[in-house]
Amino acid sequence: MAMKTTNPLAKLVRKSPFKQLQEHMRAVFSCVSMLPPIFDALKKRETDQVFEFATEISECESKADRIKNEFRLHMPKTLFLPVDRRDLLALLNEQDGIADDVEKISQILTSRDMAVPKEIKTCLDELLEATMEISSKAKLMIEELDELVQVGFGGREHDKVIEMIGGVRRSEHSIDQIQYRIKRALFAVEDYLNPVSVVFWYQIIEIIGNISDRAENMSDRLLLFLSK
Repeated sequence: MAMKTTNPLAKLVRKSPFKQLQEHMRAVFSCVSMLPPIFDALKKRETDQVFEFATEISECESKADRIKNEFRLHMPKTLFLPVDRRDLLALLNEQDGIADDVEKISQILTSRDMAVPKEIKTCLDELLEATMEISSKAKLMIEELDELVQVGFGGREHDKVIEMIGGVRRSEHSIDQIQYRIKRALFAVEDYLNPVSVVFWYQIIEIIGNISDRAENMSDRLLLFLSK
């Protein structure tokens, strides 16, 4: 049985903007979840599958956009919560940027005939796995917002989210290192590859890295909530 709370903030949970923020993050995470399979299809040279996953990504991104627009249109000017409206909108923008980044990657993969250089396959798998991990951590942070409201942004829930924030930051640092290794691996063989494809691969690696940067920015925003 769920523990009842007498905290007046809990009564505002259903009316709070956090529900839509969480719904939006779930749609964003669905986009990110398509990255490993679309790259797996690319490695196998399954072009039809690449286009199918790209279509799914586009649909997930569109769903995230609809939720984002609804959020912005109906968000009250004044919130009866210890959170600034501008901070919530900034958090929403970081979440939405993740979905946009995933769609950008899928568009690159379908706009030209791309092939994964064998020299970067291992590092690419590491990068995608780490990106899924940090995205999952970011999603879990957002899922905790309701609990934070119920305890007035304090107590054990506060400490739990602080620990999550630390985990996101550690993951972002690890991803930076993977990015460096994959760029070095690509640099070592770029003279033997199609120069245009090399440019696009550097772009893809950079965009994947942007996802972890945005997840870290989300953790910074939550830390701002907790510090007020």
